[in-house]
Amino acid sequence: MSTDISEKGLESLIVRHMTGTDGLAVTPGALTEPPARYGGTGYLAGSPKDYDRAHALDVAQLFAFLRATQPEAFKKLGMADAHDAKDINRLKFLTRLSAELGKRGAIDVLRKGIDHHPAGHFDLFYGKPSEGNAKAAALHAKNRFTITRQLAYSIDETRRALDLGLFINGLPIATFELKNSLTKQTVEDAVEQYRRDRNPRERLFEFGRCVVHFAVDDAEVRMCTALAGKASWFLPFNQGYEDGAGNPPNPQGLKTAYLWKEMLTPVGLTDILENYAQVVEIKHPKTGKKKRTQAFPRYHQLDVVRKALADVRVHGVGRRYLIQHSAGSGKSNSIAWLAHQLIGVKHDAAKGEGQGGQPVFDSVIVITDRRILDDQIQKTIRQFMQVGATVGHAEHSGDLRRFIEQGKKIIVTTVQKFPWVLDEIGAVGDKRFAIVIDEAHSGQGGKTSAAMGKALGEGADAGAADDAEERDAEDVVNAALEARMAARKMLTNASYFAFTATPKNKTLEMFGEPLPPDAEGKVKHRPFHNYSMKQAVQERFILDVLENYVPVDSYYKLVKKIEDDPEFDTKKAKKKLRRYVESNDHAIRLKAEIMVDHFHEQVLAAGKIGGQARAMAVTSGIERAIQYFHAMKAYLVERKSPYQAIVAFSGEHEYGGAKVSEASLNGFPSKDIADKIQDDPYRFLICADKFQTGYDEPLLHTMYVDKALSGIKAVQTLSRLNRAHPQKHDCFVLDFQNNNETITYAFQDYYRTTLLAEETDPNKLHDLKGALDAAQVYAPEQMQQFVALFLAGAERDQLDPILDACVARYTGTLDEDQQVDFKGKAKVFCRTYDFLASVMPGTAPDWERLSILLNLLLPKLPAPKEEDLAQGILDAIDMDSYRVEKKAKMKIALADSNAEIAPPPTEGGGRKPEPELDRLSNILKTFNDNFGTLFADTDRVAKRIRDDIAPKVAADKAFQNARDNTPHTARMAHDQALGKVMQILLKDDTQVYKQFVENESFRRFVGDMVFELTRQGPAMPGASPPA
Repeated sequence: MSTDISEKGLESLIVRHMTGTDGLAVTPGALTEPPARYGGTGYLAGSPKDYDRAHALDVAQLFAFLRATQPEAFKKLGMADAHDAKDINRLKFLTRLSAELGKRGAIDVLRKGIDHHPAGHFDLFYGKPSEGNAKAAALHAKNRFTITRQLAYSIDETRRALDLGLFINGLPIATFELKNSLTKQTVEDAVEQYRRDRNPRERLFEFGRCVVHFAVDDAEVRMCTALAGKASWFLPFNQGYEDGAGNPPNPQGLKTAYLWKEMLTPVGLTDILENYAQVVEIKHPKTGKKKRTQAFPRYHQLDVVRKALADVRVHGVGRRYLIQHSAGSGKSNSIAWLAHQLIGVKHDAAKGEGQGGQPVFDSVIVITDRRILDDQIQKTIRQFMQVGATVGHAEHSGDLRRFIEQGKKIIVTTVQKFPWVLDEIGAVGDKRFAIVIDEAHSGQGGKTSAAMGKALGEGADAGAADDAEERDAEDVVNAALEARMAARKMLTNASYFAFTATPKNKTLEMFGEPLPPDAEGKVKHRPFHNYSMKQAVQERFILDVLENYVPVDSYYKLVKKIEDDPEFDTKKAKKKLRRYVESNDHAIRLKAEIMVDHFHEQVLAAGKIGGQARAMAVTSGIERAIQYFHAMKAYLVERKSPYQAIVAFSGEHEYGGAKVSEASLNGFPSKDIADKIQDDPYRFLICADKFQTGYDEPLLHTMYVDKALSGIKAVQTLSRLNRAHPQKHDCFVLDFQNNNETITYAFQDYYRTTLLAEETDPNKLHDLKGALDAAQVYAPEQMQQFVALFLAGAERDQLDPILDACVARYTGTLDEDQQVDFKGKAKVFCRTYDFLASVMPGTAPDWERLSILLNLLLPKLPAPKEEDLAQGILDAIDMDSYRVEKKAKMKIALADSNAEIAPPPTEGGGRKPEPELDRLSNILKTFNDNFGTLFADTDRVAKRIRDDIAPKVAADKAFQNARDNTPHTARMAHDQALGKVMQILLKDDTQVYKQFVENESFRRFVGDMVFELTRQGPAMPGASPPA
């Protein structure tokens, strides 16, 4: 017998694994009782003839479940014959159940059942039983998981059939279209079949009636939660391979076997239906219109939550988890699902010390700056329990203690508000916490972590002060030092779950998993779980923001407007000159025009995102953002564009002699910006350090960058464009400030898994302390005295004399270079020690003493006096011309390898930089050589007129018509054409355009020259004027 490589063969393979049979010879109505035959995973084979197309139910399996679990209620239905499709009571019950499925969706009906008069309430699914509950376990075992081959679903098109249909207790859960690459069809063909041939108006495909639709071949899986014809949005449901898309080779079978062998087993599917799948209702803030969406977890979301929960069950509280998930990968849902399930996670029953079966955490604290995540957590919790009794928002002092006393299990706070509640947490220090951190960066390092640690751990050692009277002063000081250092440690009564797309070195060292030392003894750290940018882009779950990247070069020429030739510091001067040029009103206006023109002509005209595309302009500061806002606003009016711009910045700013804010410029409150940009007439969002992190707007298509970006900032900013949308197929970056090398370097670290190259070396602190001690700014006895006073709570007037004596020695005995070196090393010591103290297992009282002294001494140390040797340069120059030139569009390719980032730098010190003085004329020459347009010579101007301007005038239709038919009007038509063509010089040859507009003799010269070149027509383009 030969191998069956057809689609039917793949069907048989799946059904045989799930049911133990091939599922072909199933007699209608002849029900197999669970458990399934040997060889299956707990599924029964269903018959397509038992499927009721009008109600979209497997009635035979539904009635078998109700008879077995709720016989009394089933009898009350009063059906004369449960097999008779015309039985009126049977029809009433099925109509009621079908209506509830249509209104509430299968997920809610499975969880909550239905009520039907006169029988009463029916449970339609029994979830995972709690440990030791024999009755619940017996009912759970009676659930009927069935898989049906060739499910004919349509009333009208009776021959149309799905390859597989999956049911629980007769209710449809999943459908499958299978393809086989050996017959030259792939998952793409399955997706196309759903879009083209599966009418969303069919009862089975109505929203919510079925939980998920799978397109499957032997290599990949895609899923969709709501069919919508051609607009059906299928997302990948793959494991990933080598940090990219797809699935790894499977030595035990097909690459996609995990779907039916792991994900859709009765245990796996029950977990998804109980803890992940949900229907969320979103209300439009302005129209009030409600829209329902159905959520089903993607593979990496299921994987990270399940692995984290499994680790917590085994190891309990006190561990750290770094989760590196790409921007746009669904972190909001992942965090909400994790937070919800951490509430109920319990120690393994086998765990000793009487903890088996006990909850691991008393409360889950979620730290986030995103309003959308807060909303997502509430919507997720609402699916499973009462939100009001479960979720609290800690915004003020006292909130946290009150919420824990009220039994709230999930407490949401922001990074900014979190310190306000720290003092209250001390009173509940005997509790155990799970701390879930959204976008965890180094804000959790050092002092923030110290404050959090101190508050969450304080209660454990409440009795330590009782012994204080029996010890001498030194003991008290040492005990206080130890308590201070212990507070800075990562807590043993809390577990940390840190989510980020772009982990910094401190984040990796604090939360990452240490790997075994390498040959050189270096300990690398890696994330607990990774869903890489590479995989997200390849799976098209996010867009590749580097695919269409266009850098723009600026060219300008600066001239002296003074007779003198003074000297200036070259480095500072060039920075000031660049800033001056790029913020010049003419340059801003030109760039604003380029942005607006590009958006209208290349984005809107091309119908990007179905004509709904938006653009973001990223500027270098508030002043620049306001300039752009006014320039763009004016040019949009000039263009007679129906669209408008919004400006976004924080606080108030002095502009044009008046205080302005977002609200005053936009005409609506700041909180409405994110909603307003989604609706016309608003299409441009001009930002100054706002909306560049954590802002998810799928309608953003194009970004105009006029700000220097590097590292994490570059990745976070450009990644605002990567959010997927069913009609979004690409995105675009026009960058006025950066080049492809800078952007490539920034993104490379986060393309695959990010590793910490090595841990911070604590010995560097010994070296720093030795150098600081050698400077003799403080004496050892001064440090001892100062720390003792500080820990005893002494008043300022006892501390300041010691600090002032140190400052006097700093200024009196150290020269400028030594001051710079000391202050630099002191800052690095404090920063490194604050970080290491939170992650090191040991304690070092000498380091702690020095840290206390330096943290209070540093603010008092004066900075070396530094004369601004570039002052006045802007008064001495003027801008002669400015133009920009788009370079070729490019796709930036990243290296396919894991990246290693260095630990935080521990080298301190330095010296005061020596100014490089040079004459203004030389600075301008160097500057213009690098950036100038170099068009001062008349030869170039003449060539430009002959080769560029004249052909464009000659091509003007009105001029051609006048020249050929009414010669007496030719000069008038020529001059009108020339005026229009010369407008192009406004953008890239300001000097020539300015002369043409303001200088009568120059305008006449150009007019005569071009007319003579064009009056004879194309046959004699270069003819001389007649004598």
